[in-house]
Amino acid sequence: MAASQTSAADWWRGAVIYQVYPRSFQDTTGDGVGDLKGIKQRLGHIASLGVDAIWLSPFFKSPMADMGYDVSDYCDVDPMFGSLADFDDMLAEAHRLGLKVIIDQVISHTSDQHPWFRESRSSRDNDRADWYVWAEPKKDGTAPNNWLSVFGGPAWEWDGVRRQYYMHNFLTSQPDLNFHNPDVRAAVLKAMRFWLDRGVDGFRLDTVNYYFHDARLRDNPPHEPDSDEAGLDAPDVNPYGMQSHRHDKTQPENVGFLKEVRALLDGYEGRTTVGEVGDGARSLKTVAEYTSGGDKLHMCYTFDLLGPDFSAPYIRKCVEGFQKAVTDGWVCWAFSNHDVVRHVSRFIEAPEERERVARLAMTLLATLRGTICLYQGEELGLPEAELAFEDLRDPYGIRFWPAFKGRDGCRTPMPWSAEEAHAGFSSGRPWLPVPEEHARLAVDAQAKVAGSVLNHYRDTLAFRRAHAALLDGDMVFVKSNQDILAFTREKGAEKLLFVFNLTREKAEFSPPSSIKLGDSVAVPGFGGRLVDGSIALAPLDMACVRL
Repeated sequence: MAASQTSAADWWRGAVIYQVYPRSFQDTTGDGVGDLKGIKQRLGHIASLGVDAIWLSPFFKSPMADMGYDVSDYCDVDPMFGSLADFDDMLAEAHRLGLKVIIDQVISHTSDQHPWFRESRSSRDNDRADWYVWAEPKKDGTAPNNWLSVFGGPAWEWDGVRRQYYMHNFLTSQPDLNFHNPDVRAAVLKAMRFWLDRGVDGFRLDTVNYYFHDARLRDNPPHEPDSDEAGLDAPDVNPYGMQSHRHDKTQPENVGFLKEVRALLDGYEGRTTVGEVGDGARSLKTVAEYTSGGDKLHMCYTFDLLGPDFSAPYIRKCVEGFQKAVTDGWVCWAFSNHDVVRHVSRFIEAPEERERVARLAMTLLATLRGTICLYQGEELGLPEAELAFEDLRDPYGIRFWPAFKGRDGCRTPMPWSAEEAHAGFSSGRPWLPVPEEHARLAVDAQAKVAGSVLNHYRDTLAFRRAHAALLDGDMVFVKSNQDILAFTREKGAEKLLFVFNLTREKAEFSPPSSIKLGDSVAVPGFGGRLVDGSIALAPLDMACVRL
């Protein structure tokens, strides 16, 4: 059964959320695409991990130009995934298993096939004429300003009917809604209410800092390499990173709308929000603003731990930076999701390290202060899939190939059975191929193997649940004599010291004189040793000691 939390209202605080990418989880129809019935069929696996909730990536009606992140109907299921009745059945089964269900809300933009946009572009004086970001061209016919799209090229597309440009932060087929219009805000809140009334437990808010734009349409200044505005929002090959995005996102008006969202959710018991903040090095400041005061978002996540750095100094910098910036908010930590290279491939230095790095990363994630999010397949230690260009489906990767391979490598189907065709994902040809290496790591191949990555995830989450200090206890870093990550977690009478050696060399941690080591605490999969008042660690090792 899934884990339980202490408070119905605060179940999300310290919870473990498992992200499901519906296209790639389980196909029940043979069309090669996962569906809601498939998710329901595999909920037992998710519950067996000991998580608290699932987050479903978009399953709404969509032309699928961006794999469902281009919504054409916020209140219906795309036939590719099933029906509203299928969703209700899946939701009921999740709740029966003790799992909460969080769904994506992609409200900064819609598909250009959404009825709202079709009406908006039909004329300059219809009822929804101002529902999207329309602007006059410059006198020479060029775009209104220098804003860029994350997916390449200008953030403006010419429309011949209105003879104006419309804004799109992503694909040209993903026009941005105009959140300065109160009717737009009311419409998206109404769509959220539809799902809350249906029983969902919360929302993951896609690109939550992109809702508002500068109404004056001022140019973005160039990015200064040594400024505090660099980040992981786009790969280096993308010119999007050459601008400081001061005017096309993260506008002050956004805070007021987030208060409206919170007021809506507070009308329902035990519902939560987690926002995706992509704001470069300003992300922590933005998270602090969006989660403080108890009247906006419940929590946010950033891209800080979704990069290639898996070192003690970097992780300490990220976590301490959050602690200093966000004094009364909450964070959701993750190493992988549907937008980035799988973390095992990002963190390893040699193929033979894959399993050990997978275990160590999970143990570290489970001991951080905050809510944590797992991405489907990481519990199997799946590496990034290597795909040929002709197999790609991600428009982002196709646009920037070969300098950037896109996001399909982390979106390949979930392998369930090592011996079945397509690893048990589908009886038909999957929308993305299943690598042979992934099939060998299938759920049934690991389930009965003691010490497998899958069972390490189960054991580690059980360890997390057994120690209240890990759910919402205080976290304080400890000075180290080497390149070691050391911190305490404390709640009530329980105080634990965690020490991680993320290097490929043996290490010994000698605690400050103010810390007196107590008994060693058994942590699944690891065995750092107490030696004469110090902790001896093998390469890629960790230990826990009671203080």
